[in-house]
Amino acid sequence: QVQLVESGGGLVQAGGSLRLSCAASGSIFSKNAPMGWYRQAPGKQRDLVAVSFSGGSTNYADSVKGRFTISRDNAKNTVSLQMNSLKPEDTAVYYCYCRILGDNYWGQGTQVTVSS
Repeated sequence: QVQLVESGGGLVQAGGSLRLSCAASGSIFSKNAPMGWYRQAPGKQRDLVAVSFSGGSTNYADSVKGRFTISRDNAKNTVSLQMNSLKPEDTAVYYCYCRILGDNYWGQGTQVTVSS
């Protein structure tokens, strides 16, 4: 019903930057659906990183405020996460998500590794 495909993960040195992108498609995808990013580090739960609403509002986890920026392009059905000043603590698998008709949808995840 909904497909989310992430790209842009990789290995970066502490203090560096990466940009993640997510492309959405599917029979029930809506351009006004909330979209965002979660991450999951080894041995930890999956936590919210950032979310973007079609009306323009955004929310960020306290740990990434001032460093990460979420943006979306409704015309292209994409959402991106610009990650600056990366820290080793940011190392995780990052998952794109959206919420449609009360259900959550997830991408396959992309690995982000930050070396010290």
